[in-house]
Amino acid sequence: MTSHHPAAVIVLAAGEGTRMKSTTPKVLHRIGGRSLLGHALHAARQASPEHLAVVVRHERDRVAEHVAALDPGAVVADQDEVKGTGRACECGLDALPADLEGTVLVTMGDVPLLTGRTLVELTERHEASGAAVTVITAELDDAKSYGRVVRDERGDVVAIMEHKDALAHRAAGDDLAHVVDVREINSGIYAFDAAVLRAALGEVGTDNAQGEKYLTDVIGIARRDGRTVRAHLVEDLWQTEGVNDRVQLAALGKELNRRTVEHWMREGVTVVDPDTTWIDAEVTIGRDTVVRPGTQLLGATTVGEGVVIGPDTTLTDTEVRDGASVVRTQAEAAVIGERATVGPFSYLRPGTVLGAAGKIGGFVETKNARIGDGAKVPHLTYCGDATIGEGANIGAGTIFANYDGVAKHHTTVGRHSFVGSDSVLVAPVEIADGAYVAAGSTIEGRVGPGQIAVARGRQRNVDGWVARRRPGTRTAAAAEEALAQRHTPPTPSPEERP
Repeated sequence: MTSHHPAAVIVLAAGEGTRMKSTTPKVLHRIGGRSLLGHALHAARQASPEHLAVVVRHERDRVAEHVAALDPGAVVADQDEVKGTGRACECGLDALPADLEGTVLVTMGDVPLLTGRTLVELTERHEASGAAVTVITAELDDAKSYGRVVRDERGDVVAIMEHKDALAHRAAGDDLAHVVDVREINSGIYAFDAAVLRAALGEVGTDNAQGEKYLTDVIGIARRDGRTVRAHLVEDLWQTEGVNDRVQLAALGKELNRRTVEHWMREGVTVVDPDTTWIDAEVTIGRDTVVRPGTQLLGATTVGEGVVIGPDTTLTDTEVRDGASVVRTQAEAAVIGERATVGPFSYLRPGTVLGAAGKIGGFVETKNARIGDGAKVPHLTYCGDATIGEGANIGAGTIFANYDGVAKHHTTVGRHSFVGSDSVLVAPVEIADGAYVAAGSTIEGRVGPGQIAVARGRQRNVDGWVARRRPGTRTAAAAEEALAQRHTPPTPSPEERP
């Protein structure tokens, strides 16, 4: 094992999170396209541990299922009735090999901005110092409610005191009364020597203000045994911030998004208005792409180089290839080809694949549709369960009638064919290569190569229908006036009068 690879990471995710006031476990709430626990697991894996354990309790099955979906290699450990982070860590350690040796990192499932790089640095500094315990700390202007770091004259950590216990010392006026004013706080993220951690946890009790088994008590036990406890002070306070309620969830989500947007701008992406642009953690974007205001790139969306996206566009799990333009569009699980254009006001549902230089225009909805290279669906169309060949053109107002009330059916439009405006294609139907459909047609059968299909009634005008069927209406009055003008000779101009 190299020095920067811990033997194990234990992620504590057993808490209920009552302040979230939610039926969803706190660690399953999401920011940046991942659950809080998902962020914690991502950071843990970046540290390349030999083992990864997640400790669960509240809504155990839901959280365990989520862990299995995100990281099948992680071990799920169950916390029992004994409360506290110390007991949670002990349960996680019990789920790992009994002969585990080396560095064990302990992190929290509700600290989403912690990075894998920080965990690697923690591991390296912990092992280089020879300490038994190293804790990540931060300095806050207002450390209220946080556990305080108590140091000795050499700067080593003597203890970590919970806020309520610090208040009790202040009330008693004893030698530790000053601890409540300490600004350095415990992040709850540690590096331990595995043997020290296992032995110390066996001694930790619940004699404290909360009646819990504190993980922080391991520090006092290590110190008692003559071992060194170090602190790794981080300047980036956000990496130590946890989520306890919806306000903190939103604040951390906003900060995560700010960092994500800044990352992509530094990678060569133009983001016109970072304040109105949201980019999930899994998204990738190529250079020289322009992201306009009001854009959301969500899920596993991938964007190529030289793309223009937005304004007012939401793409979820969508692939946009080089040189495409996507304007005022919502798309999910779609593929947009090179140099293709989409929008404005387009809706691409799952299964949409638009070929190179193709077009999906204004007020068009597509679903499970493969639209070939250079093909166009420009205006006011519903295109579902369809294959449209290269270079084909679908006229405005066309409806692909894919559902018969029981089952969905497929429509095929061949290469370089033309479907006239206001047509209905009643699936299943095939229009061959190089064919035409006349405007206003309802097509129910096959159209062969080179044919034009005309499926509409011949126009018939019925004189006097309005006067007979709509007497007394404004329409009837307008018609009567127009007819009178048709039968009245025009008045001659003064020059034409005798």
